[in-house]
Amino acid sequence: MTITGRTLTTDVIAALTYWPQVLHGGGKYPPDPVDLTVLPPFLNGLLADLPWWNRDWKVSRVEPGLPLEIGSDHRGHPARFTEVYVPGTVGPGDGDGDGESLPFVATIGFAGDRLIRFQAKIDDMVVGPAVAPAGQPEPHPFARVLTGLMDLRGIPVRNMAWETGRSRSTIQMLRSGRHNPEPLLVQEIAGALGMSEADVSIIAGLDTDSPREGTPR
Repeated sequence: MTITGRTLTTDVIAALTYWPQVLHGGGKYPPDPVDLTVLPPFLNGLLADLPWWNRDWKVSRVEPGLPLEIGSDHRGHPARFTEVYVPGTVGPGDGDGDGESLPFVATIGFAGDRLIRFQAKIDDMVVGPAVAPAGQPEPHPFARVLTGLMDLRGIPVRNMAWETGRSRSTIQMLRSGRHNPEPLLVQEIAGALGMSEADVSIIAGLDTDSPREGTPR
């Protein structure tokens, strides 16, 4: 199951880029109204592709979105994609009755007519497509950042293992998201990356005020 990568229709793109509350350069203000009714079926189709989603629950109402990032090739301010969040409500049925409804926000990123990101927040719960296969835990988000920082600096796994005094398997598990970045390990990684421990702790999602405890290697 792949949610991203699909092609967006021109009607959906028009609805996603209708921002009557935003004055932005190069665009008409106020913008001409567009048909927002194309968005609930579009969003319901994305949610229905989540294997655990209860298809009795539907997005019944949406409001004009707000841009988080606007795609542009303007010199000095390039942005490769557009990302917008769309608020609304979700609930059982078609939303015409008096049943329960919850606040809903979709975050949608796209480049041209290609969907590159989808995340939904229903009430206070964030949901989205899984990265790992069914039945497998999701990788720790630090994995992608650590991999990018190591690759950017040209640090292979063996060198990171040597610099931190850890085994290669530990570093490989960190890069794959199968090992959590505990405080002592983050301290060692920060030194190997040439970054401050505080910065790497924040990137790893650690509480920088919590006391550090040694961990066995």
